[in-house]
Amino acid sequence: MTNLPDEQERREGKFFAIISYVSFLCIITLVLKKGNKFALYHAKQGLVLFVMEVAAFILSIIPLLGWLIGIFGYALFLLVSIWGIIQAGLGLYCRIPVVTEISEKVIL
Repeated sequence: MTNLPDEQERREGKFFAIISYVSFLCIITLVLKKGNKFALYHAKQGLVLFVMEVAAFILSIIPLLGWLIGIFGYALFLLVSIWGIIQAGLGLYCRIPVVTEISEKVIL
C-alpha cells in the first residue's frame, strides 16, 4: 500500500514528464507541476538537455568544427530525448549519464 501515492504521482505527472524532453517545454512542467516529484525529476533533466542543446547551437556557429559539433550534438540530444520520453511514458525514473548528475544539483 505504500507504493500507492507514488503510483498516483507518476500517473498524474506522466504527461508533463513526457513533454519535459521536448525542447523548451520543460519550462511548462517546471511551472505547472513543481509539486509532482516524478514530473519535476524529468523536467530538471529536460532543462539540462535544453541548455546543452542551446550550447551546441552556439558552438555550431564556429566555422569548420561547428558543423561537426552541430550534427553530432543534435543527433545525440534527439536520441537522448526520445529515450527520456519512452522512460517517462513507462513511468520510470531514468538516469541519463552526465545529465542526471547535473540535474540533481539544480535547485528550484
